Amino acid sequence: MKTSARARSVPHRTSLLRRSALAAGGVLCAGALLTACGGNDDGTPGGASAAGEDTEASEGDWSFTDDRGVTVNLDGPPETVVAFVGAAAALHDYGVTVDAVFGPLVTPDGEPDVQAGDLPVDEVESVGSAWGEFNLDAYAALEPDLLVSTMFVEDALWYVPDDSAAKIEGLAPTVGLSVASPSTVVEAIDRHAELAEALGGDLSAEAVTEARERFEAAAEDLRQATEENPGIRVMAASGSADLFYVSDPKASPDLSYFAELGVEMVVPDEAPAGFFEELSWENADRYDADIILLDGRTGVMRAEDLADKPTWAQLPAVRADQIARWTTEPRYSHAGFAPILEDLAEAIRNAERVA
Repeated sequence: MKTSARARSVPHRTSLLRRSALAAGGVLCAGALLTACGGNDDGTPGGASAAGEDTEASEGDWSFTDDRGVTVNLDGPPETVVAFVGAAAALHDYGVTVDAVFGPLVTPDGEPDVQAGDLPVDEVESVGSAWGEFNLDAYAALEPDLLVSTMFVEDALWYVPDDSAAKIEGLAPTVGLSVASPSTVVEAIDRHAELAEALGGDLSAEAVTEARERFEAAAEDLRQATEENPGIRVMAASGSADLFYVSDPKASPDLSYFAELGVEMVVPDEAPAGFFEELSWENADRYDADIILLDGRTGVMRAEDLADKPTWAQLPAVRADQIARWTTEPRYSHAGFAPILEDLAEAIRNAERVA
């Protein structure tokens, strides 16, 4: 049995009064709501300290404060790390390959899922690929030292199921990195890089510095594209059999970042869940857009799947074939995000005003 860098006591999260805030069918599902399993006298999670609190760490100790404000303290660097696919892909871009993942790893035809990035999918073990599935026995057998996931809803670890959350968190400490408002794209990328460095990644490696330079250049390129072709309105959307979802840029760091760089984003009038407005297909033409960023995740409806929707076919952007792929769950690394900016810049440069 390997020598584990297990935390001296098992951390947990305090009880969360969170509910799912995102719908299924082409939009992001909301994360798991976890329950407490004990705590310290001061109210902080067992084995963890509140953010900003000084911790006495002997030589060789390892610690990291996540975006919940929880500091994980280990006796040494974690040897076995399990992570949500998107987080794992971002860490891999900074030179850290985790031991196992959960979340969409490969498509039904065996190709790497878009969220897997450059992960060696044939070499990384999976403990669950579908929403709500997490193989607790396989996870326990790994003797994990750390679990890492992203957070779309405050304090809720993405793809950690409600019904097994307490058991999962009882086996190893967890780190949550925010990838939703109020976090920004730059902040989310920086946080993944910080965790990667803490796990042994080299942020001065040539591939890492080149990716950072590419990201910065791509951001400037997108800014210039909006100046060269002003007035192009971009709408981020997802389609299901019954509904058309128009996303609110304010709720998504990527869309907010596009707007910050000068992209004229469509803002829906109402977004009750905070992320999008649901429209019947009869009302899918409510908003004018020159480009539609269409949800590109595996398993959601693509443009060809929506072709028989009359209102979809009549949208100006659809008639002009100005549909671009929207990576709704990007990997938050410089290498992962640079192509997204480059593709949008190209789409805007080539677009005509049709709305």
